[in-house]
Amino acid sequence: MTTLMAERPPSFEKGTLWSTIVERTARALASGALVPIRTEVEVIEDEGVPFLVRVVSNLERKAKAAPPPSDGKPPKNPFIPPYEEELFVTLVPPAHACLLNKFNVFDHHALLVTRAYEEQDSLLTAADFEALLHCTAEVDALSFYNGGRVAGASQPHKHLQFVQVPLAADGRRTPMDEVIGRRPLPFRHALGPPLQTPEQAHSTYMDLLREVGCEQPGTPYNLLATRDWTMVVPRTHECFGPISLNALAFAGSLLVKNREQLEHVRAVGPMSVLRAVTGSSQA
Repeated sequence: MTTLMAERPPSFEKGTLWSTIVERTARALASGALVPIRTEVEVIEDEGVPFLVRVVSNLERKAKAAPPPSDGKPPKNPFIPPYEEELFVTLVPPAHACLLNKFNVFDHHALLVTRAYEEQDSLLTAADFEALLHCTAEVDALSFYNGGRVAGASQPHKHLQFVQVPLAADGRRTPMDEVIGRRPLPFRHALGPPLQTPEQAHSTYMDLLREVGCEQPGTPYNLLATRDWTMVVPRTHECFGPISLNALAFAGSLLVKNREQLEHVRAVGPMSVLRAVTGSSQA
């Protein structure tokens, strides 16, 4: 049975993050605390990118696993201590916790949440990047941040996310790596160097935000980062029709609820979908 951690959980121990994520994942799957969203993957080639489009096969499980409201009170914020024990990985300095994503599409999908409440549409800080770099020094990952609801955020508490790479079948970190650095991307974005230190990371992030006009708190955007590049994408819409898009879409990975939506993406073209939600021209 899932329990909530009442005592102070263990802190980050260098060199153990990945093995701890793997061990916690196995335990959470066994207990039922982790509720993977099973998908079937289709590859749609569009404008030089082999997009991965995942079709959900059991979205209803997420609704069934959500706890029902009680006594008219709002549900507990899952990112505030005490944490759900089976989903907790470790505390990460200076002021964050690493948790498993309860409803994961990718294996070993991890969240990096602020221990004290901060708004998801607030700007990231050097402390956020310090915590993220502790994690990505140990896991070769695609890191991302959905800056607000319009950018695809489903929780109001500030949290970054990371998934192990490669995502692409050919071994590239992401499908979008096929074209990044080779030619301009056909949607609004700003591209920069990889994140290296907290100070450099924060400076790069702010430069990219300014480049696309997203430097004011509350302006929706997505941040993506690998060991090769950092990208900020401004957002004008959360959805393309009924299809919600978060940062992963701009790495070349989309999620749709059914095969009808899949065929719509195929007909329109994934890159046109990205242009539509970033306010880019259709040229």
